[in-house]
Amino acid sequence: MKKIGIILIAALVGGASAIGAYKLLERNTDGMTLAERQNVLFANNPLKISSAGSVDFTQAASAVSPAVVHIRTTFTSSGRKVESPFDMMEEFFGGGGMRSAPRAASGSGVILTPDGYIVTNNHVVENSSKVEVVLSDRRKVEATIVGRDPNTDLALIKVDGSNLPVVKMGNSDEVQVGEWVLAVGFPLDLQTTVTAGIVSAKARKIGILDQAQQPTREEYEEYRRTGKLPQRAASSSIESYIQTDAAINPGNSGGALVNANGELIGINAAIASQSGRNEGYGFAIPINLAKKILEDFKKYGKVKRGYIGVSFRELDADYAKELGVKEISGLYVSDVVPNGGGAAAGIKPGDIIKKVQGIEIFDSPDLQERIGRMSPGDKVELTIMREGKARDITVTLRGDESLEQPKTASAGKATGTSIEQLGASFAPASTALKAKYGVKNGVVVSSVASGKLFDSLDLPEGIIITSVNGKPVNSSADVKAALPTSKTGMTTVVAVGPNGNYTFKF
Repeated sequence: MKKIGIILIAALVGGASAIGAYKLLERNTDGMTLAERQNVLFANNPLKISSAGSVDFTQAASAVSPAVVHIRTTFTSSGRKVESPFDMMEEFFGGGGMRSAPRAASGSGVILTPDGYIVTNNHVVENSSKVEVVLSDRRKVEATIVGRDPNTDLALIKVDGSNLPVVKMGNSDEVQVGEWVLAVGFPLDLQTTVTAGIVSAKARKIGILDQAQQPTREEYEEYRRTGKLPQRAASSSIESYIQTDAAINPGNSGGALVNANGELIGINAAIASQSGRNEGYGFAIPINLAKKILEDFKKYGKVKRGYIGVSFRELDADYAKELGVKEISGLYVSDVVPNGGGAAAGIKPGDIIKKVQGIEIFDSPDLQERIGRMSPGDKVELTIMREGKARDITVTLRGDESLEQPKTASAGKATGTSIEQLGASFAPASTALKAKYGVKNGVVVSSVASGKLFDSLDLPEGIIITSVNGKPVNSSADVKAALPTSKTGMTTVVAVGPNGNYTFKF
């Protein structure tokens, strides 16, 4: 009896100590990262289910659902015409077409900390004048936007709160094709909804983020009237989606994709659909990419990206034959930014990137997601093939400044060649400028003659023309040669600048 009493006392003391330690840690988490705070929260509360084989999702669903919230956004303007490949909680990728933007819309979000940090999609909160969060206990609280990033479609918002339910962040690198997953959110404006499916693919690129950065018709007309370009970041989009057949519909955006352990492995972002409703495939942003972006939001209010400083193209059998190389997988380096990290490490055009951090890569998402998790100053190990031999190279990533066009080259007026028909001069875009905007070719508009065609169209100096009438251009001669080729009598110019991608027809 005495022995039992001692055991009970020891258990009580141990439990009290654990609770006390947890409370102490809880009070001293302000300096911790989101991931570190999660480790404290879940250190003594693991949810153990077989992620690969369990067909009973009740524990995972009950653990996650309270921490997935309904987000409602309000817009100041109404009747505005927009084009977007995103759902905006009404229409997903493939729904397409001109539509009237709602004065109010809704989506989903996932609580990451007890004091109210919530991850969602950028397109859920972009351009909103008010963001309201409906918690699981049906309380409505207003949220502030901490940071958002169109290039990954992630946003971090914050509500005032304490002891809020939290979803545990998992490890998206460990996700396997064929693994059971749950999608949790507020589809079609319904209350919390859980659907199940499997991971059907990883590292998917669907081109939705580049499409989202195209100007709307209203923005284009405004540009024509005022000459002011909409404030858009240059395209540095990172797409490496987890693909799932769990049913995802409008309103799921920003919600949770979790494994059978109830661990957050992705943030639902889009579906491939011709109808605007679920047709079998949804796409989620891997949580390992999101962790870095969210920490940057929390620290700086924006994303600080590191760049290798190279342009590349994915290899396949056809492209390898065209280049005359034996390798049929990897990333073929076409250009190297002179003052970038890759150049400093000795990477040269013609090198083939085969591995990043020891992991074999086949497509651009394999590399871009890994680099997207890193910051300027971080070192990355690359394995390249050069002249048939493998070499290991350590690259120190550099920031945006390494991609800037030198001032003497950006002006382009000394070397620009004028085309009287357009009333403008053009100079070849530098390797650095093409790498910055993620284009393989282009000419810089170095000057615009007053009263001529480009001036009347308000086409500014400094933008990069990438194609004319569907033909890539790299020189003034290319531009001139492409002008008479239009069968319709119309000329179509595709351009990119500091504020996004543009298409002009005249």
